[in-house]
Amino acid sequence: MMRTTFIGALLVLGVAAADFRVKFDVKTTAGDESFTVLVHEDWAPIGAARFKELVQSGFYDDTRFFRVIPSFMVQFGLSGNPEIGAEWRSKTIMDEPVKESNKPGYITFAKTGAPNSRTTQLFINYVDNRRLDSMGFAPFGEVEGDGMTVVKKIYNCGEKPSQGTIQSSGNAYLDKSFPELSQIVKATVVEFA
Repeated sequence: MMRTTFIGALLVLGVAAADFRVKFDVKTTAGDESFTVLVHEDWAPIGAARFKELVQSGFYDDTRFFRVIPSFMVQFGLSGNPEIGAEWRSKTIMDEPVKESNKPGYITFAKTGAPNSRTTQLFINYVDNRRLDSMGFAPFGEVEGDGMTVVKKIYNCGEKPSQGTIQSSGNAYLDKSFPELSQIVKATVVEFA
């Protein structure tokens, strides 16, 4: 009875029973902060499952936000450990239908122009990027509450760090060449039940 009541309460709040949250503890130029992403598994089940797998494995811990375009998005998801990054780079996931638009605060897997190329890289939309919908970028979650105030404090590095060098040298390269980058200290799955 208690479980049924809890699930009913979640549905009243607009949260499906299978949804979950991920808390990001981050270091920005403003200091230590956090924000939470509410993952809607029904929006993009494959992407949501991969995200949960990556978070639970610790993949995003001690990674950097390496691409920031204020009128577009903030991107992360390259491992600070080249060996771990190489292990995941070949583990692509299938594309899936776009059920929700790329609205401000929505989180989506990055991909190449090739089909089924999603791996570990993610971006959070700063603005309404609905033009990405027709390109197959399927949001699977959203930054909750006032979390976007934290996300907008992420250091604006533009597109300076080389993704290839991040992949080959990891945090050693970033810490030496881009010490001001904002960091994900830890990402943690917060279950509902």
